[in-house]
Parts: sequence; C-alpha cells; structure tokens
Amino acid sequence: MIRMIGETLARRPSTSTAIRSVDATRTSRRLQQAGMACVLASTLAYLARMVAPLFAHARRRSFDQSASSATRPLGRQASDLIGPSPSSTTRPPFVGKLQTMPIAMSPSPPPTRPRILFLGDGIQYSPDIYKRLQSHFDFVHPPKHDRHRPAFLQHLREGTWGDFQAIMRPSWHSGAEMGKWDEELIRLLPLGVKVSASAGAGYDWVDVGCLADHGILYCNGASAPTEAVGDMAIYHIISVFRQTTASLLAARSLSPAQFEAAHHNLPAVSRNPRSHTLGIVGLGNIGMCTARKAYAAFGMKIVYHDILRKSPELEAAVGATFYTSVDEMLPQTDCLLLATPSDFSGRPFLTADVIALLPRGARFVNVARGSLVDEEALANALESGHLSAAGLDVHAAEPSVSERLARMPNVTMTCHNGGGAVETRIGFEQLAMENVERVLRGEEPVSAVNAHLMGRQQAGSMYGDGTTHGTNGTG
Repeated sequence: MIRMIGETLARRPSTSTAIRSVDATRTSRRLQQAGMACVLASTLAYLARMVAPLFAHARRRSFDQSASSATRPLGRQASDLIGPSPSSTTRPPFVGKLQTMPIAMSPSPPPTRPRILFLGDGIQYSPDIYKRLQSHFDFVHPPKHDRHRPAFLQHLREGTWGDFQAIMRPSWHSGAEMGKWDEELIRLLPLGVKVSASAGAGYDWVDVGCLADHGILYCNGASAPTEAVGDMAIYHIISVFRQTTASLLAARSLSPAQFEAAHHNLPAVSRNPRSHTLGIVGLGNIGMCTARKAYAAFGMKIVYHDILRKSPELEAAVGATFYTSVDEMLPQTDCLLLATPSDFSGRPFLTADVIALLPRGARFVNVARGSLVDEEALANALESGHLSAAGLDVHAAEPSVSERLARMPNVTMTCHNGGGAVETRIGFEQLAMENVERVLRGEEPVSAVNAHLMGRQQAGSMYGDGTTHGTNGTG
C-alpha cells in the first residue's frame, strides 16, 4: 500500500508545475477571448457600415411617402400604406448584392460676405462706387449718437456690429465723434479688421503705429486735397509778403484815416515774393504742389528738408535744393512753409529755438497742423519783429484761435479751409472706398500710411511718415 501511494505521488506533477500549467491555460484562454473580441468588434463595425445605408434609405423613403401622402387625395393613402402591388414595375431599392446608397447631406451655409463699418455721413458724390461695394460687401452704419466715444467703445466691447473687416470714413466733416483712435479704442476692434480708410490727409488723430501693431493698415485721403491746399498756401505766401491782412482790415474799417494809413504805410514793409527763398518742411504731395506753383508763378527759390530726398528730376522741375538738416536750411529761408503732418504725440515743430534760426524779418506759413506750432513763441517773435508776418490756415486749439495772434494785423488767418473744395470732398470719398475695396480683395491700397510699420515698432522722425509716403498736408 505504501509503495502504491508512493508510485501515485511520483506520477503526479509538483504543485509549482501545476500552477504553471494552470496559468498557461488561463493565459491562453484570455488570448483566445481577446482575439474573439477583436474579431467580433471588426464584424460588428463592418455590419454597421453595410446596414447604415439601409436605414438611411428607409428614413428617406418614409419621409418621401409622408410628404407625398400629405398632398395626395385621401383615397390613395391606404394603398400607399399597403405598398406597391406585385404587378408594380417599381424596382426595389436593393436587389441581390448589397449596394451602398449615398447619405443625404445638408447643404453648407453660404459664405458670409466681408463687413464694413461705415462711419459718418452717407455717400454724396460717388454713388456708383458705393453701389459696387454694396454688391460685394455688407455695411453697418451706426447713427451719430452711437459714434460718441463712451457709446462707441461700449458697442465695440459688446460686439454690437459683429466681426467687421474694414472701417470706412469717407467724409472729413463727420464720423470722428469718438475722438482719437488710440490704444484704448484700437484694442477693442475685432481681430479680423484689415484696413481703416478715412478722409483727410493728416492723421494726427489716429495712432498709426498702434494700428500697425494690430495688423491694420491705415489709408488716408492722400492726394485728394493737394491742389486745394497748395492754392491756400500760395494765398498765405502772398499775404505774408504783401501784408494783405492789414490792408483788408483797414478797408473794412470804413475809416478813411485807416485807409489812408494802410495806403501810405504798407508799401514800406511789403515785398514781392519773386526771387525770395521758400523753405519747405515736408516735400510730399502738398509741399511739391506748392513748390511748383511758387516756382512757376513767382520764380521763388525752393529749398526743402525731408527724410526722403526727391529724385533729381523732381528737384530740377522746381529748382529745389535739399538739406539733410533742417537747422542748416532755416538760416537760408525768407519764408518757412510747414506742409507736413503732425505725429500722434502732438509735439510742436516751430518753437522759440527753431524761430531763432530763421533770419530776422522772415515769414512763416502753416497749412499742416496747428499742433506743430508753439503759438505763444510765434506771437512773441512777431511782437519782437524777429518775424515780419505769419499766415495760418490751421490752429493749435481749433475751433478756437489764439487771441494774441488774432489781434495782429500782420497775421493772416483762415479757418482750416486749405482742403475745403468740392473736388477735395469727391477725392476723399473715392479714395476711402477704393482703399477699402482693394484691401478686402487682396490688392495693394492706393494710399497706405503705415505699411512700412506693419510688424515693426514705429520709428523715424516726427514728420517722417507723411513725407515718405507723400501724404503730408491737411485735410
């Protein structure tokens, strides 16, 4: 018995061997189960792909039958529910092999058109261009009460006008109710804005560098006011040489004594412009236009300062001499003309130090921006006799003017009318619309001011932008 028990034990595997065998068996079973699960999942996926068209077709057929039954006579609805008779020639949707049926897809929505934020009065002179834009773009035109700064900023925060891609202000006399376009305002614009186009040649009210940092081109009125401002500059040049304001005031006084005084005394302080030197700061569109007129009409000598020198051909056309340093040009100047835009900082150019560089008895004309002039320093120079006369179309605190300057008979003043002509308004409208249209179509704008600043920090002299791009002057 003991021997039998021993032999039996000898034939049985050890405990460790049995455990290993059981583990191997379990592992094998698990692998088999995993493989079967994979096969089953693949099979179900395949069946789902094959059966999906059947359900789609059934849903379409049910929908078609429901729709048709709604328009058929009631007498035919019962047969529709029973289905076609055996003699019907209608082919069943699936015969023999399973065929894949296309799944009906809902049509994609039509692409949205670019949107333009229209600021200011409506189009007055160029309706045909506006109609062309309306056929391709959508416009949102906020009323005046929504354009005042608090309301305007709030609407931008709330996205009232949606995601517009362009800003258009075609009229210089409206659309600027929100004030300066600074970082506070610009950062609220939608990310998709590509261009802001405005009437006017000057742009001291908009931070073009900030716009460039946000990827937005700024386009101005560029050449639209060129002729008009050039004419106004010539008017003021004649006035400061011939002392016409004193003569006008004496004539309008209705005083024979003042008339006689002007008639006898003014010739002693009046000069002809011919052969005198006109010094121009900023020989862009307006500066060059004025130079041509002064050179052709009076034979004036032209000297100029700009960050970009003109071509030899353009210089020769007006007999111009270029100065790299404005400090070197001023002592050679009989009449100084400012024809350059102010920068966003509003720093003055004509200060007491600059005036001191001009020869005694020189004259000064400003058709650019009033912020370029320290008016107190100018009044002091006129009272002291260092300057003999001044002509101002623009003023530092418009619509107010300097009381000291207004009382001086040797100062000619106009009400920022340099660009004030119908032709200028027509040009402003056309340029604003054409600039927006070209940018939204992926084309180069006509009069971009800050293209050279896109993606870079703003740099250069305070009147560099205008003279480089031919945008100097007023509007």
